[in-house]
Amino acid sequence: MVEKKEVSEKKEVATKKVKKVTEEKQSKPEMSASVEILEKVEKMTVLELADLVKALEEKFGVTAAMPVSMPANAGGAAALDEVKEEKTDFEVVLKEIGPNKIKVIKEIRTITALGLKESKDLVDGAPNTVKEHIDKKEAEGIKEKLEAVGAVVEIK
Repeated sequence: MVEKKEVSEKKEVATKKVKKVTEEKQSKPEMSASVEILEKVEKMTVLELADLVKALEEKFGVTAAMPVSMPANAGGAAALDEVKEEKTDFEVVLKEIGPNKIKVIKEIRTITALGLKESKDLVDGAPNTVKEHIDKKEAEGIKEKLEAVGAVVEIK
């Protein structure tokens, strides 16, 4: 008899647990697919996430690259191009010769490796471009050399 009571009590406890679990499931709304996916992604490692991204890209033919925004107007695009040019590509322009024409010609010859006649023509035709498509450091060096002999130089 005692055993029967214990068995019936255990059945009652088990039944109560089943009812409780069933009630909890019914009281909770069904989780949406996106919530389930987010929970799974949350538990993934970085390497697993990288593999997932690659698989999604291959499966759907898309890329996870950040889109490049286009400027609002064409003037903005031109301004962006100029900024890029200034950062990587400079040109040195001889504005005025100054009082020492011969010294300026000599400096132009050493900077450009031009002959005497070409260097003289370049100096006589001022304002002229001395050197173009050079980096900023080189442009500043050329400017210093030419200004040391009295020329007026501009970097563009």
